Amino acid sequence: MRTGGAALLLAAAAAAQTYDIAINHGRVLDPESGLDGVRHVGIRGGKIARLSRSPLRGRTAIDARGLIVTPGFIDLHWHGRDPASDRWGALQGVTAALELEIGVADLEPWYAARAGRSRIHYGAAAGHPPIRMRVMGDPADFLPTGDAAHRAATPAELTEMARRLEDQLRWGAPAVGFGLAYTYGASYREIIEMFRVAARFRASCHVHMRGSTSFSGEVEQGLSEVIAAAVISGAPLQVVHINATAGQAIASALGMIRDARARGIDITTEAYPYTAGATSIESGVFKDWEQMPDSWFQTIQWVRTGERLTRESFARYRRQGGGVIVHSNTPARLDQAILSPLTMIASDGSDLRGGQGHPRSSGCYARILAHYVRDRQALPLREAIRKAALMPAQRLEGRVPMMRNKGRLREGADADLAVFDLARVRDRSTYEQPALEPEGFVHTLVNGAFVLRDGRLVEDVYPGQAIRAPRTP
Repeated sequence: MRTGGAALLLAAAAAAQTYDIAINHGRVLDPESGLDGVRHVGIRGGKIARLSRSPLRGRTAIDARGLIVTPGFIDLHWHGRDPASDRWGALQGVTAALELEIGVADLEPWYAARAGRSRIHYGAAAGHPPIRMRVMGDPADFLPTGDAAHRAATPAELTEMARRLEDQLRWGAPAVGFGLAYTYGASYREIIEMFRVAARFRASCHVHMRGSTSFSGEVEQGLSEVIAAAVISGAPLQVVHINATAGQAIASALGMIRDARARGIDITTEAYPYTAGATSIESGVFKDWEQMPDSWFQTIQWVRTGERLTRESFARYRRQGGGVIVHSNTPARLDQAILSPLTMIASDGSDLRGGQGHPRSSGCYARILAHYVRDRQALPLREAIRKAALMPAQRLEGRVPMMRNKGRLREGADADLAVFDLARVRDRSTYEQPALEPEGFVHTLVNGAFVLRDGRLVEDVYPGQAIRAPRTP
C-alpha cells in the first residue's frame, strides 16, 4: 500500500511532466462519463494523455479559462467533394466529416485524393446511388437523373451492384449510403438485397428514405420500407435528416423509430437545425413537380440568385440544373427533431462554391450551441455534445474500431477537441450569405494538432486521417 507521502510524490511527478500541449483551466465535458468540471488536459502523441485537477505543463500551453473543452464533433453527413471544404468544419469544432448518405462508387481513389490534404478526419460510404449510376450508365455527376433514377434494375444489374458494393465493403467502407428518394426506380427487392450485403459486413445503412412530405408520398410508408429492410437483413439503419424528410409527420416518424428501438432494432437518426433543406433541382426527388400547385413553387429558392421560383422558372432551371433551397418545414416541427433524445446532429453540408449553398454548411454546430443551448436553454450542453460527438462515434464503432477513441474526452482517447466560448458562439450564415464564418470557436485540434487556433484557421496543417473499417479478405 502506498503511503500518503509516496502518493503525493507520484502526483507531483506526474504534474511535472511536460506534454506536447496542455489545455488548462477549461470546463471539460465528456458526454460518455458525464464529466463536467474544470480540468487540465495533457496531450501527447496525438492522444489525451492526462486529465488532471491540477494545471499541467506543455511545450504549448493554452489557458482555457472561461472556455468549454469537449470532444470534437463528428459529422456523419457531409457532401464536400473538395478536401479544402473541410475548413467549414474546423471553424466550428468538427474534427471528422463523412459522406455517408450518397457515398461514392470507388473508395480507393476518393480516399487517396484526401490523404495528406485534410484538416479533419474524412470518410465515405460505399454508395448505392453512384454504384447504381455506374452499372446503369447514368450520365449525371452526383445524383442520378437518367436510368439510375427511374428504371428498375435487371437481374444482371442487381447482381453487379451487389458485387461492387461487396468489393467496397471488403476494401473498408465504413458504411453504405442509400439515396432512395433519388433512386425511385429501385425495387423493394433491390433495397433488401443491398441491405443484406451491408449486414454481412456489419455496415450501417444511411438512408434518405422515400416519401418526403416536401414533395410527394407518405412518410410512414417510406420509413416502414427501410425499417422492414433492416429487420429482414439484420443491417443497422441510420435514417438521415429526419427533420427534412419527415416534415409534418415528424412526431409519427420519431415514434416509429422509438418503438423499433424498443423492440431491439438497431436504428438511429439525425437532424440539422434549419427549417429549409437543399438539393439539386434536376434530381429525381422532384419527379412529380408538374403535379404540384402553383403555391408550392414559392417554397423553392434558386441558390444562384436567391429568387423564389414559379412554375415557369422551375421548369427552366430544371432543364439547366443547379442547387435549390427548399423551405418546407416549421420551427415547431424542427424543434421536435432537434430536441428528441433519438437524434444526433449532422449537417448535410457541402462545398460552398463561389460562396453559394446552404447555411448548414458553415453554421450547423454553431447554431445548435447558440440557439438551442445558450439562447433558448432548450437543450442541455452535455446533451448537445452527446448528439454532436458521442452518438456519431457510437453509430460507426461496431464496424470501425478507431471510432471507439473518438467522441470522448478521456485519457487514451484521440486528441480531437473543440474549445469554444459558449457566451460568444453564434452562426452568422444565412440563406442569402451562407459563407459567413461562425464565431466563438477558439481552438479545434485534430490528432493533437491545431487546425483552428485563437479563432483562426491554421494554414498548411493537415492532420486528418482516413476513417475506414479494416480490410476484409
